[in-house]
Amino acid sequence: DLLVGYCRLYSFGHAAAYGLGAYSAALILTQLQLPLPAGIALAVLVTVVAAVPIAWICTRSTGVSFAMLTLAFAQLGYAMLFRFRDITGGSDGIVGIPRPAGPFGMSWFQGKTGYYYLVLGCLLGAYLLCRAIVRSPFGAVLAGIRENEAKTIALGYNTRAYKTATVVLAYGFGGLAGALYAAFAGFASPELFFWLVSGRVLIMVVVGGAGTLIGPILGGVFFVFLEHELSQVTDLWPLIFGSIFMAFVLFAPEGIWRLLTIRFKAVPDVPTADPSKKKSDAAA
Repeated sequence: DLLVGYCRLYSFGHAAAYGLGAYSAALILTQLQLPLPAGIALAVLVTVVAAVPIAWICTRSTGVSFAMLTLAFAQLGYAMLFRFRDITGGSDGIVGIPRPAGPFGMSWFQGKTGYYYLVLGCLLGAYLLCRAIVRSPFGAVLAGIRENEAKTIALGYNTRAYKTATVVLAYGFGGLAGALYAAFAGFASPELFFWLVSGRVLIMVVVGGAGTLIGPILGGVFFVFLEHELSQVTDLWPLIFGSIFMAFVLFAPEGIWRLLTIRFKAVPDVPTADPSKKKSDAAA
């Protein structure tokens, strides 16, 4: 949501972050046998480090060019899985990923209930971090990029540096999701790098409501629930879901969350400051 809702950058490369996080966690947990939280944290760190050069290259472009560059890196990662099959397992992936005990021998995360709360805690932490970011001076610059990038540049901000940092942050969240999935499922497969994974993420953001933070979470719940229910009824569920997505784009482009705020007069989305106002106030 930080990329789409605040920088207007549409990434088709989140599959790369998701897959890299999953494979990093798989290798760390199987080879190093670290405690589960440490293994997941290290997998996120690997994803963030790998995202730095990717972000630096991709943010040289905007619009469709940015989307295609991120897609190219995701497909490059997909191809590398088969090039280094001795490490990645090739088309078979990595199976038998353990879910080791936590610090001090804690086995709570090894059960389904404990792992559920671990994932829920990560989701809440990610949301609170994003909320803090968009309310910070950094978030004010992102809002300026969204509203008028040329004006933000004229005020002296290096918008490319801000966009690069946002891409790295977004890929870090993607790596966290991939690491959590690998530890939960017990395997990592090449399909995690496939471009359709990135498409699913974009659909969740758009349907939920870009630029609201809480909206993409609702979009994810809506997407997974609808996919699960429709797939049990008909094999044509992708066509039905595509029609629903088109309806949202045409008739409710602001997403589920904004519809709910209008319907129930809920709390509006996270406010962000305008960097131009901050500059003018300081000058005054």
